[in-house]
Amino acid sequence: MALTAILLLGGCSYSQDALWPSVGGDRVDIPPSKAEMADPILSPTQPVLSSGTIMLPELAPVTDTGTAVGQKVLALRGDLQQLRSGIADRNAQLQAVRAEAGQNALRYHGTVAAITTKLQLGTTPANPVLVSQWNQAQDLLDRLSGQVAALDSLSNAVAADSSLANYLLDNARTIYALPGAIDEDHRQLAVLEDEINGTIVVLDRLLTELNEDVNRQSNYVASERSNISTLSAAINAGTMLGPSLQNRSGYASLAGAGFAVPQPGGFADTGRAPLVVIRFDRPNVPYAQPLYNAVSQTLEARPGALFDVVAVASAQGGAGQAALNQNQSRRNAERVMRTLSEMGLPANRVALSSTTAQTGTNEVRIYVR
Repeated sequence: MALTAILLLGGCSYSQDALWPSVGGDRVDIPPSKAEMADPILSPTQPVLSSGTIMLPELAPVTDTGTAVGQKVLALRGDLQQLRSGIADRNAQLQAVRAEAGQNALRYHGTVAAITTKLQLGTTPANPVLVSQWNQAQDLLDRLSGQVAALDSLSNAVAADSSLANYLLDNARTIYALPGAIDEDHRQLAVLEDEINGTIVVLDRLLTELNEDVNRQSNYVASERSNISTLSAAINAGTMLGPSLQNRSGYASLAGAGFAVPQPGGFADTGRAPLVVIRFDRPNVPYAQPLYNAVSQTLEARPGALFDVVAVASAQGGAGQAALNQNQSRRNAERVMRTLSEMGLPANRVALSSTTAQTGTNEVRIYVR
């Protein structure tokens, strides 16, 4: 692959190609990606919920004609009236859920914007103020998820109402065939049939809106779950990262692609240059932002890219030291894997393996497939 880079940040270095900037000394110069420059809020705009309000016209009056058929018409109208009252209640519930979801979304995005603004200005790792704000954002996102469940429940209830309305329509058509009716019975029955049909049309429209709301909100919440996980990683690192890797344009459709995990026995070096080399030569190596930038830009160029995370243990020292190096290197690689997961890279796109090399310190190398 033509995408390789060398970035050096304290203990981090990366290979270089035309895609990546050159580096000197201990300084890393990485231009911000378009996503990082575009908007301080990590998530897409809150989807607009449907705004339809149920407007059912009044039912026409029905008089008792004194016939057996007339009694059935009256009973059928009573069933329809009860159904329509239930529809009005569901509509009131729907408008309440929509209003609450809109308010929670505004508060959520405001909280996330406050966090990202502070990260862009610079802050300390795991700033407790930002952690508290992140917890508030997580709580608001949980509420939005609960409102998706409420919309889904309403959708099921409206679907049941639609089935009942169709059952009433079948009954109305059956009454036509009953003997002993007078002309007024059939006239009132025809009006009632039209009113049932109108109710079915309203229910179909409402069900369509609800299903669209559920789909939009479900996708939105899922996307924000991934973004807020990446935001947590950014807070822990004390630096601005960007949107979740999982939400990168052109990447989501490939997120489920299969990945052949290497077999035990170590990493087979095929001559590939590593995309990223992280040297763990001191505690708390600040690798999160350079790692995010490298992987993010790789996915922009190749949305289907897969990654190998290789724990490279230093072979220097005696047998005891080598064993310690292998254990430490493996832990470092697992930590990098967790960071990539927090950034939104699914586990089936990353494979973990290990090897040894004549290096001065333990390393973790990331290769692109």
